[in-house]
Amino acid sequence: MSEARRREGGRHAASLARPYAWTAGRTRPAVDLPVEALVETTIEGRTAPYSATNPLAVVTQLCLHQRSVAEVAAHLNVPLGVARVLIGDLLSARQVSVRDTLTEDTSWDERNDLLERVLSGLRAL
Repeated sequence: MSEARRREGGRHAASLARPYAWTAGRTRPAVDLPVEALVETTIEGRTAPYSATNPLAVVTQLCLHQRSVAEVAAHLNVPLGVARVLIGDLLSARQVSVRDTLTEDTSWDERNDLLERVLSGLRAL
């Protein structure tokens, strides 16, 4: 293996390790968060101190306007599990609110429409 490929592999491994360091290695949030759930920053989150190096603060800034859990993961360029843990932590701290987009009464057509919108949004990223 060439030196360049080893360095590239090292960078890739380090870039994957960093998000898990943000969550102290946790991959599952304390609450179940569907990928399509909408996340929005609360008043508490808007008034919390901001630091560009704090991933929780970055999420609160991203969610000043509603975003899905999947969108948050895509914007942060992190695995979905990491985004869910961060959002779960913010939810526990009441810095974000989460709104489910599907209920038990949601029809098949509504579910299909939601999936189409999520896919469209992800493609737009």
